[in-house]
Amino acid sequence: MSKLVVAIRHIDFEDLGSFAAPLEEAGYRIHYLERGQSVALAHEADLLVVLGGPMGVYETALYPWIPAEQGLIRARLAAGQATLGVCFGAQQMAAALGAPVYPGRAGKEIGFYPLRLTAAGKASPVARVAGEHCQMFHWHGDTFDLPEGATLLAGSERYPHQAFAVGRHGLALQCHPELEPDRIEEWLQGHAAELAAAGVALQGLREGAAQHGDALRRQGRQLLRDWLAGLS
Repeated sequence: MSKLVVAIRHIDFEDLGSFAAPLEEAGYRIHYLERGQSVALAHEADLLVVLGGPMGVYETALYPWIPAEQGLIRARLAAGQATLGVCFGAQQMAAALGAPVYPGRAGKEIGFYPLRLTAAGKASPVARVAGEHCQMFHWHGDTFDLPEGATLLAGSERYPHQAFAVGRHGLALQCHPELEPDRIEEWLQGHAAELAAAGVALQGLREGAAQHGDALRRQGRQLLRDWLAGLS
């Protein structure tokens, strides 16, 4: 019998990416919920994945569905239900657990940079995508404090809070190990205004995807396989 993964997608091209393959290998049936849709189905899912997006978790006046999504995450984590957050999804997890989320003082972190593991991170699935052997894909301007009771797994040179765990059932990833490198143009076009405002060179991102993307895809998939194995 297949298991259900519900993935909440906030912008079309920020989907499960390379994570889709290991989910299907593990017997999950994938169902997407678009931003702002009813989250009722997600309460019953075997796994919830909250994906990225350009909004901030504090922009509730602009995006009134944000608190309901946080409530869903909070309820699932309290019940020990498997929950994975990526970028905006990780920030939603932090906020759901009571931690502040705010614009980062170090500015935008967009590009390929390594993660630095904590001691706990070295024994976690995040070790698959960290260290000098992997250039992680980052795309964010916000950051968060570590939630009470969470275990910090990794940070970057610019932002110390990049990945944390909540027991075995919750994993938050501020970065993007799910990137499909051959889809980088979707990101560049979809976030063109943000890139221009931040003064980020498109060619550098294209070159980074060409140089590091295939390795990141392999390592990101293995991260997810390892984490899924730990749920059973």
